[in-house]
Amino acid sequence: MPRKTHTEKRERRGQRRGSMEARAPRPKPKIDFIADALDFKNTNLLRQYVTDQGRILPRKYTNMPAHYQRRLTRAIKRARQMLLMK
Repeated sequence: MPRKTHTEKRERRGQRRGSMEARAPRPKPKIDFIADALDFKNTNLLRQYVTDQGRILPRKYTNMPAHYQRRLTRAIKRARQMLLMK
């Protein structure tokens, strides 16, 4: 019995379902970063790393090293606990 090669799947592999157009890349915000200023009391700096909905921006958009991104997240969460920011 001959082996199946799944030629139909190979032909469809490069195509998307429906007629969707390619998405434009989301613009990354340019934010100046100072490691010493990263503190929960510095709410003006922390607000630059939070969206209007209150979500913390990911590393993909902040372009920070992982170590500083964790410090940033910790500072934002502390500021929220102290009711310094929403």
